[in-house]
Amino acid sequence: MTEHNHDHDHEHAHETEEFDTIILTDDEGKDHEFLHLDTLEVDGSTYFVLMPINEEEDEEADEAIILKLGHDEKGNEMLLDIEDDEEWEKVADAWENLEEEEE
Repeated sequence: MTEHNHDHDHEHAHETEEFDTIILTDDEGKDHEFLHLDTLEVDGSTYFVLMPINEEEDEEADEAIILKLGHDEKGNEMLLDIEDDEEWEKVADAWENLEEEEE
């Protein structure tokens, strides 16, 4: 029984230490917490693959999102939604291929 608890604690600690946590603020000023799963470079642009951390268990929200690194008018870094479907598909495919290579 002690071994089982130890294994569980070890796995849990390993999972949480593997990814950085990022807090993003939406247009309404509300903070949202994400796990930073990966950073990709595709066609000279940088993309972040993030997994929402939800306090409420919402099954539909349990999908990774991809945001593009951009800059606001003051030159500050910010993450942007990808508007172009073709661009989004290209980045999603690149991430999928990366995940398959790591397995």
